[in-house]
Amino acid sequence: MAIIDVLNEWNPWWFGKKEVLEELAGVERPEYGGIIKTVDMRETTVITGIRRSGKSTIMYQMVKRLIENKTDPKNILLVNFEDQALIDVPLDEIYAEYRQKINPNKKAFLFLDEVQKKEKWELWVRKKYDLKTDAKFVVSGSSARLLKKEYSTLLTGRIVSFEIMPLNFKEFLGFSKISFDKKMAENGLFAEQDKPKIQNALDQYLKEGGFPEVFFKEKEQKRLLLTNYFDDIIFKDIVDRHGIKSQKPKELARHLATNLAGNISLRTLRQATELSYDQIKEYLNYLTEAFLFFETNHFSYSLKEQKTRPSKIYCADNGLRNAVAFKFSEDAGKLAENLVFLELKRRGAETYYWKNKNEVDFVVKNPDNSLDAINVSFTDEINERETAGLQEFKKQNKRTGKLLLITKNLEKTQQEIKYIPLWKWLIMKE
Repeated sequence: MAIIDVLNEWNPWWFGKKEVLEELAGVERPEYGGIIKTVDMRETTVITGIRRSGKSTIMYQMVKRLIENKTDPKNILLVNFEDQALIDVPLDEIYAEYRQKINPNKKAFLFLDEVQKKEKWELWVRKKYDLKTDAKFVVSGSSARLLKKEYSTLLTGRIVSFEIMPLNFKEFLGFSKISFDKKMAENGLFAEQDKPKIQNALDQYLKEGGFPEVFFKEKEQKRLLLTNYFDDIIFKDIVDRHGIKSQKPKELARHLATNLAGNISLRTLRQATELSYDQIKEYLNYLTEAFLFFETNHFSYSLKEQKTRPSKIYCADNGLRNAVAFKFSEDAGKLAENLVFLELKRRGAETYYWKNKNEVDFVVKNPDNSLDAINVSFTDEINERETAGLQEFKKQNKRTGKLLLITKNLEKTQQEIKYIPLWKWLIMKE
């Protein structure tokens, strides 16, 4: 197939197909409205995040904004590099074909989706940028390496970057058409008639997660779609990308999903998977680069102690985890803890865990170097060890700030510990 024929397929707005663009643009997420506005900036916009979290949708929303603002549709080029027809076509050839056949000399808005598929793409973008080519670049990728290695030095000062995650709980409520008074909610106040609807939505969110497309599927289709997402991440973002000829990354990922919110060490992972230490380190790195899992370290002022203690593992989405993990019992506690971790990550928190005689699930280091301590107990019958961990941490750390215990529905303040229901904490940004 000729290059121009492939580009025609990816850019229906060239032919006035507004209804196709409307469908592709989907539902806007206010949480990421700021990204859409960066289409007006000269700097390259970089969008990263786990596969199927909504990166491509945001790109289509940016295209829609441009056209609504009277940009000529032929000034906009979107290319998805997962298209097999473009795998071996150099970026220069794609760009030259577009300039020759569609937009010879006017400003171009170039959207490069899953750009990590193209080697040395960052050199190409930098050259165009530094030569002051009349073009705006928006790139996306399902690999954290986009931020860490492949362009961090080459494009310094030339980019604005964003990480996209599945729906947070407030967005999930919006998708569910569950409303509440937002000004009241900022102060922790909710109308009594709203609480049962919100609590019921949390039960669903806790189990099904927040992938946008999954939300709109029938119940029996959700697990199948999530399983497909998992396989795509493992095989497209890890196995194929790194040339691995083994099922071991998938085996390791399922083991991590099963042990959600648990301590992991190289020794225990070796016993479980029969991989070498070097392979485990390598595959863990790939799994985190694909945004599938995240690790937190033990809190200590000693970096040596941080590195010698086991880390804890969390998954990018509860629904994804539930679709692939080996489960023998209900584990709402682990799922609740995972939600808290993901929300802290969305808020940009620097998080650790802490363990001595007792344990603290999350230690949050604030900009002023104070330390908030958070335990998660998704019940209203609180075990004494939950409060003991917070109190022990406070005694040993003079810079301790807030003590928080996230519960199912219990709410009170006792012995400097604030108890707050998970659903309320997710909404309030306590």
